[in-house]
Parts: sequence; structure tokens; C-alpha cells
Amino acid sequence: MNRREFSRGLMLAGPLLAAPGILRAAETSLRFAHYGAASDSVSAAATKFAELVAKKTGGALTVEVYGNGELGNSVTMLEGTRLGTIDMATTGNPYFTASLPVLNLLDLPFLFQSDAHAFAVLDGAVGEELMGRMADASLQGIAFWELGFRNLTNNVRPVKEPADVKGLKIRTTPNPAHVLAFETLGAAPTPMPFAEVYSALQTGAIDGQENPTNHIYANKLHEVQKYMSLTQHAYTTSPLVVNARRWSGLAPEHQAAMKEAALEAASFQRALNDEEDHTALEAMRAYGMQIEEAPDVDAFRAAVSDVTRAAYVGQFGSELIDQVDAAAAG
Repeated sequence: MNRREFSRGLMLAGPLLAAPGILRAAETSLRFAHYGAASDSVSAAATKFAELVAKKTGGALTVEVYGNGELGNSVTMLEGTRLGTIDMATTGNPYFTASLPVLNLLDLPFLFQSDAHAFAVLDGAVGEELMGRMADASLQGIAFWELGFRNLTNNVRPVKEPADVKGLKIRTTPNPAHVLAFETLGAAPTPMPFAEVYSALQTGAIDGQENPTNHIYANKLHEVQKYMSLTQHAYTTSPLVVNARRWSGLAPEHQAAMKEAALEAASFQRALNDEEDHTALEAMRAYGMQIEEAPDVDAFRAAVSDVTRAAYVGQFGSELIDQVDAAAAG
């Protein structure tokens, strides 16, 4: 009998394990789902998190990690976490915006000027405010992990300026800001689950996609893409969330330990992504991908930033955006 079968057997035992002095597996083991392949930094961060939780709780809490979409794609595993069929998950912020549209803020094109700016916002008052909104979707947010700054790839032509994007069928996330930005550029944005992207590129169902550099490489998208442009047009965070009911059932000291572990794993992942971005870029160049390192970023910003910000402000006001902008100056 393997570990997972044994764990399921314990949970099915029900009343037998409710006897005094016997800990139920449902109280001590958390199922953690994520999207990343084994080579993706989120897998390393999830492993680190599980190790830290076990250490900080003296083994009273254990985390079982299910990566590579094993428990469903980003949409279904997030819904499973909301419903409680999965204990916790991390996935890209764009997938949260269907149930928590205020989080669309974090996906606005050219919102963040640098990694440091993004981290100051996510680890500060704005991040705390947005984490607090997670309760509206039956979730408890405990840290902001990351994918990083997104770059554009395609199979049709090099992209140096906004006009080069016109007519391209680009896979995007379902985030409204991403879709609006590519519509504004004259592309045909095509949201689809990430697990379907490789085959869609391979068959020509779509022309291109946009993701952070190391994420593109870890998922081998360079094998089915000719051109890459370092547009860095949006930053994507990956909130780490727990089912709210499951969270409330944990002891306060275990909640504190999980938050500490989540933040330490976030720092670990951010450092790892910095290292991997350079090596991934060089590896894809060596593979034969044509990389445009200096696209006209100012022109892209001018083309999409105002329209996407206006759409957000029209729905949620300018207070949060103003705080983000102020963090850049600070």
C-alpha cells in the first residue's frame, strides 16, 4: 500500500479515528495542488514549503504536494480549494479574478516597474488588503508566490513594436486586463488552460502565448515557438491560498507556522526565479529561438496602459492603483 492509499484509508476510517488520543489524518495532513511541472520553480517552492511546515510544527502538520495539474487545471483546482475538496493551492493570479475581480489590479499591464516594486506592493499594505478580500471566495490567503514578468512568443514574426502583434492569435490567461490589452493591440486573445498550450502551439491552433521566461522554458514551449520578445508587459503573482473552513480549524500556532513557511518559500522562489531567468534565456537561444531583447516597451506601455487602467478604475476606483504607484516612488 502506498502513502496516498494509506492516507485515504485513514480518512475513510471515520469514527474509529475520532477516539480520544488518536489524531485524525484530516487534521494533520493538507493536500496542496499547483500547476507547475517538476522543473518549474513552483515545484521547488512547494517542496520547500512542505519541509518548513513539518519542521515548524514538529511534524504535527504535513503537506502532500500534487503538482503539474494532477488535481486539475488552474480553474478546477482553485474551485476545489474554494469548495474544500482540496485543502490548498497556488496558481496564477489571473485565475482568481473570476471570483475576486478586485485582484485584476495585479495583472494590469506595466503596473510594476521592477521586481522590487512588485514585492513592496505584495508584501505591504496593498497585498494585505487583497489577501483580506480572499474571504469573499471562501479562501484564506497566506503569501504571494510568483510566476514573474511576462514575455511574448509566437511562430509568425519577430515582435519589436505594437504593430507587430496585430492579427496574431495569442493564448492569454482569462484575466480581463490581459484580454483587453491584446485586443487593444489588434491581436486575437485566446484564453485557454495552460495544460493545453503546448499542443495548441504545436498544431497551429494558436500563434503564440505570453509567460515568464523560466516558465516558458520549464514547460518546453520553446520547442514549439520560433520568436520571443522580452516585452515584460505584465507581472504575474501566484497567491498561495487555503480553504477558509480548513484554515479556521487549524490551531493558531499552526496557522502562524504555515504563514511563516509560506513567506520563506516565497523568498526562496523569488531568488530561484532570478537565477533561472538568465539560464533559461540562454538555453532557449542555444536551442534556436530568435529573441528580441529590446522591443519598444515604451510604445507597448503607451498603447495599452491607459485603457486597461481606466477599465479597472471604472469598476473599483483609483485608491489601490494610487497606492501601487506610490510604492514605486518609495
